[in-house]
Amino acid sequence: MPESVVLLHGFGGTRRTWDGVAARISPQRYRPVSIDMPGHGAAAAARRPITFDACTEHVLARSPERFTLCGYSLGGRVALHVALAAPERVRRLLLLSTSAGIEDGLERRRRRASDRRLVAELERLPLEQFIAHWNRQPLFAGDPPAVSALAGEQMRRNRADALAAVLRGIGSGEMQPLWDRLGELAMPATVIVGERDHRYQALARRMVGLLPHAELAVIAGGHRLPLENPGGVVGALEGLH
Repeated sequence: MPESVVLLHGFGGTRRTWDGVAARISPQRYRPVSIDMPGHGAAAAARRPITFDACTEHVLARSPERFTLCGYSLGGRVALHVALAAPERVRRLLLLSTSAGIEDGLERRRRRASDRRLVAELERLPLEQFIAHWNRQPLFAGDPPAVSALAGEQMRRNRADALAAVLRGIGSGEMQPLWDRLGELAMPATVIVGERDHRYQALARRMVGLLPHAELAVIAGGHRLPLENPGGVVGALEGLH
């Protein structure tokens, strides 16, 4: 029987972020389970506040009893919370282009303030203007135009007010760092990062050093690996990197 792989997208994405990955996964080995995260896609209308605890409950309620868990960016941060909350259910952990949180308190406050400015833009500007601003971030510099276009398509499947609620509740500045808890995660883990994503390469190497049974996979691409290099993501999943 194929093993279930629960796939968690990043901020501004939807479960469709994983279409390219799901299309390349061997159906004999894996069954992809893509989930719309709270505040995104079909889960945009959730009434309860968006918190990491609420996201953890959301994911566990929509996942099989045992599964491989794969999270990208914001989805990777949620994946860490899920794995810590229910380690007995997670067979294996894959973390793409993500972090265990911002440790420095001052830096975290600055990021929270930055997220609040983005919230104000989402509440004030047309979504198209926000998408253009979002894509101009240095994090996405060097992305091929087709990848930026795909990311824009994903964001258009969301509501601006719901995305604002996501940033208020689970933006990077809102997350308490989990670096000192990574040693609790005894399941096999693969930390995946793009070869152009230098900032996250340092974070990935640190995570690999703290997770008890982890390996690093550096694959072609930048930060948006599920969109830019779905084949490389599948290779890391299937142990072919």
